[in-house]
Amino acid sequence: MTELFRHDRIKTTEAKAKAVQPEAEKLITIAKRGDVQARRQLAAVLTDPDVTKRLVDEVAPRFKARPSGYTRVLHLGVRAGDGAPVVLLALVE
Repeated sequence: MTELFRHDRIKTTEAKAKAVQPEAEKLITIAKRGDVQARRQLAAVLTDPDVTKRLVDEVAPRFKARPSGYTRVLHLGVRAGDGAPVVLLALVE
């Protein structure tokens, strides 16, 4: 999740994206509050303080008017090595 909020999109397997997507949505909802308690809750999950600050200051304000559905999954095909389905997990603009 840290890398998703750092780069606004990540290329990963479908299974990982399905696991990360609901958690990322919850973190964005928490970040929309923007208070000290929200920052502490985010810092407990995210590993980088700079990403926590970016999530609250830059990413969450983009979604103030949006009630949910902050991420999308775009299917890219299968990975050459093992045939795992690869997707692009991105924040909605």
